[in-house]
Amino acid sequence: MRIGIAADHGGYVLKEEVARLLRGKGHEVEDFGAFQLEPTDDYPDFVIPLARAIAGGQIERGVAICGSGVGASVAANKVAGVRAGLIHDPKSGSWISYGPERRLDFQRLVVAQPGLNRSGV
Repeated sequence: MRIGIAADHGGYVLKEEVARLLRGKGHEVEDFGAFQLEPTDDYPDFVIPLARAIAGGQIERGVAICGSGVGASVAANKVAGVRAGLIHDPKSGSWISYGPERRLDFQRLVVAQPGLNRSGV
């Protein structure tokens, strides 16, 4: 599957971990940034291009990671044709399903870095 990933400074470290994990599972990962840890960057600079790539069909799914996840969710959902859901743990993530049993059929996960239980990643 072709998956896009994006994060601002609040999610940069986790973005790198998730990208490695996805590649290790055989997915093609397109990185929309940030490409370095820069404390002054802001999530819309990375989230909006990712959401547009989903809406335009260039990628199938996306993962955005920021400090709280709220702003990235709002920004992504402003792009027509995109449905983004905020998750904090495996239980909330289980509602975002891509298989034949689709529940909410989100195209995009938005993850909050602080406090995320990495055992569920």
